[in-house]
Amino acid sequence: METSTRSHATDACQENRLNRIALGDTLHRAARKYGERSVAIEGGQRTSYAELDAASNQFAHYLLDSGLPGGARVAMLCNNSTQFLIAAYGILKAGLVWVPLNTQLAPGDVRYIVEHAQASLVVVDDQLLAQPGLRYLFNDLKLPLCVCETGGAADHGLPVLRQRLQGRATGLPSVTIQERDLALIMYTSGTTGRQKGAMHSHLSVYAALISNIAQMGISHTDVLSCILPLFHCAQFSVAASCIVAGASMLIKKGFDAGAVLDGIAKERVTVLFGLPMMYAALLQHPARKQRDLGCLRLCMYAMAPMAKPLLLKLIEEVCPNFALGSGQTEIFPMTMYFSPDQQLQRFGNYWGLPTPVNEVAIMDEAGKLLERGQVGEIVHRGPNVMLAYYKDPDATAQVRRYGWHHTGDLGKIDQDGQLLFMDRMKDMIKTGGENVASVKVEEVLLRHPAVANAAVVGVPHPHWVEGIAAFVMRKPGVDIDADGLLAHCREHLAGFEVPKHIGLLDKLPMTSSGKIQKHVLRATHRALFELPE
Repeated sequence: METSTRSHATDACQENRLNRIALGDTLHRAARKYGERSVAIEGGQRTSYAELDAASNQFAHYLLDSGLPGGARVAMLCNNSTQFLIAAYGILKAGLVWVPLNTQLAPGDVRYIVEHAQASLVVVDDQLLAQPGLRYLFNDLKLPLCVCETGGAADHGLPVLRQRLQGRATGLPSVTIQERDLALIMYTSGTTGRQKGAMHSHLSVYAALISNIAQMGISHTDVLSCILPLFHCAQFSVAASCIVAGASMLIKKGFDAGAVLDGIAKERVTVLFGLPMMYAALLQHPARKQRDLGCLRLCMYAMAPMAKPLLLKLIEEVCPNFALGSGQTEIFPMTMYFSPDQQLQRFGNYWGLPTPVNEVAIMDEAGKLLERGQVGEIVHRGPNVMLAYYKDPDATAQVRRYGWHHTGDLGKIDQDGQLLFMDRMKDMIKTGGENVASVKVEEVLLRHPAVANAAVVGVPHPHWVEGIAAFVMRKPGVDIDADGLLAHCREHLAGFEVPKHIGLLDKLPMTSSGKIQKHVLRATHRALFELPE
């Protein structure tokens, strides 16, 4: 009877595979076509499609053999590596839910996400586990851990990923997966200061990947960069698109301009993806002119517009084709594409045209779609929109009013159909490619016994695009200086969340109803981080 039951289950799974959309299948299919081609190039090591497919299958079998039920959440706190891909695709192939975590988060935020997502197991880098705060956290959480070996301390005494693969089957697991099943939860900073979990199905991510390939012209002959963190939706979207197309990717654990230039020249990278400040560093690096960068056919940038002088110089000296891709964690990227042929025709916060999978419009507060040239909220719809916010039906209902996904951003569509971003409706600061909720930083400042009130805003910064500026009113008779407040922030915030400036004010600009006028602070201190002539 047991044999018969297993047979029926296998038959059902085979039927499910006939026409299913599942993210793990994309690697499996690419391996069948491009088995010996390198999918990942990391340091001096190359991993073929066949090797990555087999290893991720083995990890999927380990997870299933561990007794994790279908839909269980597996959190990952890992830097870029080939093992990152093995673990992520293994989770997806097992029909489980992947929950990637930002490696720069403070331990308290890591705890919140792991507990909020109800993770059953955590995959963590040995280098990160060596940090006292995180090691203490995971000891306290008492969750099973699987450790990726990326060059950290080897005395943790915990099971490592390499050991979990040994002796496991290398074939694709027999798991039933439906296209609208939950595939991943990516946490994104919200204006409340607590991260929200954007839930994506296999279909929503797959739709974005196919759209990216068409938009960027990715093929199996390409070599793409993997420099930005893979836990972020933007870089993972590029890497996963690369796998669907059978291309190769050059993996770096962090950004070092010299090492990136060497990698481009040595591995003949064709598509480079980075932040504007990264491109500026490449341009200024003394070794740049000695490296052959003629292999580059497309340079993608994200998170911020490119300054005109920088863009002109990059096009002249690095690559003739630059494009801006944009999106949100809630709408799997890309949603908008500012193409190379438009880069020198418009300057400012232009986001271009919608990608093939995405529809964009401008809406007023009553839900009416506005004509071209009118300013309103930027809204989207398409198969790449998230299922919902995890455990937050109210926020989900608010963000999908009138049948569109609401971004909270103001913009307009010009007469040529190009989207121009105007301003944020929410107090979110984008600094160095990361979202920082101003209220979260304010809450930390207000914990200090010397602080009576605080306001945090983002103002233009020559390196980080926006710099976090905090303005504080001290309590009467209590002495504290900016350095002391910065030390307090470093204890409770991730590095990218710590203010670049703390100003001590006698009073904050207020409305008659007692609300802080943040627009006044932004305008007054707009030149705070400007460099001298």
